[in-house]
Amino acid sequence: MADTISPRDAGWREDLRKKLSAKERTSIPRTRMTELPADYRVTCNGEVNQGLSQEQAVMEATRCLDCPDPQCVTGCPVGINIPGFIKNIERENFHDAAVVLKETSALPAVCGRVCPQERQCESKCIYNKMKKEPVAIGYLERFAADTERVSGVAARPACEAPNGMKVAVVGSGPASLSFAGDMAKRGYEVHVFEALHEIGGVLKYGIPEFRLPNEVVDVEIRALEQMGVRFQTDCVVGKTLSYDDIMNEGFDGMFVASGAGLPRFMGIPGENLVGVMSSNEYLTRVNLMGAGRPGWATPVIRGRRVAVIGGGNTAMDSCRTARRMGAEEVFIVYRRSEAEMPARVEEVRHAKEEGVTFLTLHNPVEYLGDENGRVRAMRLQQMELGEPDASGRRSPVAVEGAIVEVEVDEVIVSVGVSPNPLIPNSVEGLEVTRRGTLAVNDETLQTTLPLVFAGGDIVRGGATVILAMGDGRKAAASMDEAIKARRSNG
Repeated sequence: MADTISPRDAGWREDLRKKLSAKERTSIPRTRMTELPADYRVTCNGEVNQGLSQEQAVMEATRCLDCPDPQCVTGCPVGINIPGFIKNIERENFHDAAVVLKETSALPAVCGRVCPQERQCESKCIYNKMKKEPVAIGYLERFAADTERVSGVAARPACEAPNGMKVAVVGSGPASLSFAGDMAKRGYEVHVFEALHEIGGVLKYGIPEFRLPNEVVDVEIRALEQMGVRFQTDCVVGKTLSYDDIMNEGFDGMFVASGAGLPRFMGIPGENLVGVMSSNEYLTRVNLMGAGRPGWATPVIRGRRVAVIGGGNTAMDSCRTARRMGAEEVFIVYRRSEAEMPARVEEVRHAKEEGVTFLTLHNPVEYLGDENGRVRAMRLQQMELGEPDASGRRSPVAVEGAIVEVEVDEVIVSVGVSPNPLIPNSVEGLEVTRRGTLAVNDETLQTTLPLVFAGGDIVRGGATVILAMGDGRKAAASMDEAIKARRSNG
């Protein structure tokens, strides 16, 4: 890259656009985002990733080669026009960048923070073929959304005129919010029914504020309210309201995205001891119910030596939360090696920086209690990797006789979740799979009831935010087509 181009020079951005060839653009190193120091961040809930400055964002956007066949878009479950919003950032049209994002994504500030871009859009970037780091698409998405929020000028997507039809949404997580946004754009009156006292679903109860601040989620929700989406909290569909109650109110369709909030355990001795809990319970108490914060009465165990069982993002959230709740030692116990962990590489790195010890190739076989019924230790089976399983990961195999005992006073189990059974059990005519998920048409996400569609974890059994959002968009398009066809046929 030419030595004359520097952020310190007047007009450096215009110089970039005029002077840089494709080869010079590819020579720009990927931007590194500023992070809170690890020794400080474990003392608070401050957001770890601090975002990009305007200069950093423009420089990173300049790396984009604006490919004629942008494969990054194919890697995005909601189909964001990635080159479109990035080139607007390069031109410093930050508001226009946010408008492009809002055309397809109801939650760009959320996705920019928690989506696994390294496995999706960024994995398709042409830079990978050059053996170089891909364009930081997630960082740029977050920058555009955050800049819009700070500016106070909303980037509202175009909405069609009201069409006189209304739809119900069960749950307010990412699938529901994505669905609601797309249906509001199509002119529908959208009513979202949420069982908890706050809107956001897993975005509020499952993801800690040091990774996704509640304020960010609330801004995205307010944007949907401004589009006409109506939210009702403290309403348990299947209890407070039945399916028949809702349909009798004249709704033209229903989208079920009630999530997968039922925790799984391993069925080993000692799981009923005091101090052993699911990650769902632990994170909900801390994130949504304010446990440990001044003025909140929600109780929570504050272990000194805490074990978190599992290797996904929820396990990372749990172990890092435990450090912030005062734990002196925190262990991740995972039966495979670190290379097989499903958690994002960044989350693993952050956990290590914050002092979490990784006991990989270990699997709990028993929890031991004291005379008061509280957990005091765990017995771990040492494992080794055998042949790959159906997922392609090497299966863990027990090493005969290799058992170790580790002292702990709190165990957080994060080995997966099952779908919420309330809707499947309370709505007659819905077909349920052996896994407890709702059976749907793979192409349309229509259930066995013609007016009911479903997506997110209630169908997938557990997935990422962005995959749930993709389901919401797909279901919105399918339901719109089905409702209009029904109306046209009388």
